[in-house]
Amino acid sequence: MSRWCLPWALCGLALVHSGLAVAAEPGISQITRSAVEQTAVIETPLSPAESARARLWGLTETEWHRYRTLMQGIRGSISPSTLSPIEVLGIHARDEAERRRYAEAWARAMREDVARVLAFQRAYDEASRRLYPGQLLIDPARVPKPESKTSDLQPGDRLLVFTRTDCAGCDALLGRLLRRLDQIAGIDLYLVGLKPGDEPAVRDWAIEHDIRPDWVSGRRVTLNFDGGTLDRLGQGAADLPLVMRRRGDEITPVAASSLR
Repeated sequence: MSRWCLPWALCGLALVHSGLAVAAEPGISQITRSAVEQTAVIETPLSPAESARARLWGLTETEWHRYRTLMQGIRGSISPSTLSPIEVLGIHARDEAERRRYAEAWARAMREDVARVLAFQRAYDEASRRLYPGQLLIDPARVPKPESKTSDLQPGDRLLVFTRTDCAGCDALLGRLLRRLDQIAGIDLYLVGLKPGDEPAVRDWAIEHDIRPDWVSGRRVTLNFDGGTLDRLGQGAADLPLVMRRRGDEITPVAASSLR
């Protein structure tokens, strides 16, 4: 009622509390209700195009009128115009039996459509083999190759890697970097959180991560305590793992995501 009677809604509420509402304007309430009920049952004739669409979807004229009315409300405001009439009617089903009926109709329609798509795909595959025997649709030799994600690294670069002994993400990155050790000059590992002088912890961590002794002896890999190095590089608040590249005298950050 309030939707149709906003101008006098507050006044009507006041009359209810004063005990005068029942006798105040019975005619207006009755006329308004009758108008709403009559509007709800009026069905304008379907256009030839709408009649054709209703038949394609297996819907009666009454169902199509209800679908059209629903799409003029909230359903048409929040859903794409491609939403099928069966889905609209099923979403707004008025009872469980109606919901089940539209759900079954939609399931059959989808199953039939999948069968049509697969049948056409098989026909296309057969036609392609018959018309262009032995030919590829795309020539792999002409497809541009993606650039290497490590193209920003050069053979003379060293990587400074800041890590922790209890960091799973750090371990995953370290594994990727060690596999590419032959492509760069070396990796300097800085263990954050260990106290300088705790060599046994460093040795155990290196063994656990398969860091070979010959790498360390040849300085391909160095093991270091952080000892404030992060702060001196202005990266004290950075999240770990952190990778920096040393190229000559220049040290710059490197995105871990680029080191694949």
